[in-house]
Amino acid sequence: MALGTATAPYELRFDAGRICLDLLSTTHPEERLDSVDVLRAWITGSGLVPADTALTHADTGWLLSFRELRAQVDRLVRSRPRPGVATYDLALARVNDLARTAPPAPRAVRGEDGQLLRRLDGPPGCAALLAAVARDAVDLLTDPVARAALRQCEGDNCPIVYLDTSRGRRRRWCSSEVCGNRERVARHRRRAALARA
Repeated sequence: MALGTATAPYELRFDAGRICLDLLSTTHPEERLDSVDVLRAWITGSGLVPADTALTHADTGWLLSFRELRAQVDRLVRSRPRPGVATYDLALARVNDLARTAPPAPRAVRGEDGQLLRRLDGPPGCAALLAAVARDAVDLLTDPVARAALRQCEGDNCPIVYLDTSRGRRRRWCSSEVCGNRERVARHRRRAALARA
């Protein structure tokens, strides 16, 4: 999903290439997970649950748990594993612990038109949803090819980490429409200023 696909007024992004990296993107340019409603929109927008899944049972505890997982994944993604580094080891232990819970169980059901639709076996719990994100992080961290494709956006002041799956592995920005466009505009302004000088 691209920028702006979540329900307004949230501006959530789902273009980092992995669910765990999309969760990291919720800190830029400011805290995005600032309410339970936004967390519900993120959970649905990320594809963790089908679009019509009721998440009315989500509460502030969910918000704090997702932020805590985000901080742990951030530590793991932005640093290289080195034996004996306590913050890395603690983050790894926490993500591994969260990944142990079974993720939400999907099932296929017939819709009114006879087509098969994805539904969950019941209302998803916070631990199950956290497990799905934590497992995605474990998959990313243990896949050497994916780990080698991790990039930090080259845009000014953009901390977003994304998975570069472009041909030739030359992607420079988290989003061509956001940071790439800013860079092209800045480049144009610099050329125009030099032409005037």
